[in-house]
Amino acid sequence: MKSLRIAAVVAALVPLAAAAQVPAGYPADYAKVVAAAKAEGKVVIYSALDTKAATPLIKDFNALYPDVKVEYNDMNSTELYNRFIAEVASGQGGADVMWSSAMDLQVKLVDEGKAMAYKSPETPKLPAWSVYKGEAYGTTFEPAVFIYNKRLVTGDEIPTDHASFAKIINSHVDKYKGKVTTYDIEKSGVGFMFVVQDSKYFPGMKDLVHGFGKTGYKVYGSTGNMLEKTSSGEHLLGYNVLGSYAAVRAKKDPGLGVVLPKDYTLVLSRVIFIGKDAKHPNAAKLWVDYVLSQRGQKVIGSDVELYSIRDDVEAPYTAAKLKAELGANVKPIPVAGEITEYLDPKKRLDFLGKWKEELAGK
Repeated sequence: MKSLRIAAVVAALVPLAAAAQVPAGYPADYAKVVAAAKAEGKVVIYSALDTKAATPLIKDFNALYPDVKVEYNDMNSTELYNRFIAEVASGQGGADVMWSSAMDLQVKLVDEGKAMAYKSPETPKLPAWSVYKGEAYGTTFEPAVFIYNKRLVTGDEIPTDHASFAKIINSHVDKYKGKVTTYDIEKSGVGFMFVVQDSKYFPGMKDLVHGFGKTGYKVYGSTGNMLEKTSSGEHLLGYNVLGSYAAVRAKKDPGLGVVLPKDYTLVLSRVIFIGKDAKHPNAAKLWVDYVLSQRGQKVIGSDVELYSIRDDVEAPYTAAKLKAELGANVKPIPVAGEITEYLDPKKRLDFLGKWKEELAGK
């Protein structure tokens, strides 16, 4: 009898404990989500952000919800996409949460019905362009930048906008032979998405690509390689490099320069959604809401050293600071169906074919 009474008391305390973990301003019934997440016990995340960078988020999340284990899997954006669709097709449903910098691929998955409908309580605090169908959310505000070797590139050879980048490499072919770098747009989802956006904003794109061809530009699948090789002097200029990583490297590396293009600066936002067949849907809701919350965004803009997307966050790296510096020249890539246009196989092949022609000077 005594043991039954104890069990009853413990059972009564569970919803109370869950209620105590409901963030301020959330609906009262969110306690049910917290309690269900505890019962699920874990959340499985597939992410393009490496584990080391994500560790401050994971630790802070676990400080809030110690009963929900975070199973974090990092991989490049293309691998992440391919693994997710393969698991969905086989009925495995491995990921509860998909979080990727390949915005267009994420939106494509949403459009294909592979995301769970979930309106986060944090939605009203987010930019309208970063919310898609009540299923996917932008989480960061990361600029595409130019980088250069400060020791070997000086004065007028430091590009300030897209036109000057094109002019510099076309006018100094010998100096920049093999010394210009950017993403491999055939292998990097982020790199391809950036140049598609460039083609909308920059009328001189053909001259730029021609300059890439004349200098025999070098391409990579990751930001890290471009930063390392530009810092060492193996390369001198880098184009469309992810600014969140570049800014962190430049703080510690006096030889690396970073330029926010003054004509326009593209901004990427890592897109997050819950898988439609998530095995731990309530734990997934906790993670998504935490990442979008003011608390999570403060960690993103400080310890993680990405840029917070919310305007009500005080941190070293925020959208508010970037917008104050660049004003109307900030061009966020919207979390919207329009960005998937060139994922159509024929349009993609046509775009890549034209790119190769322009590299050859045709």
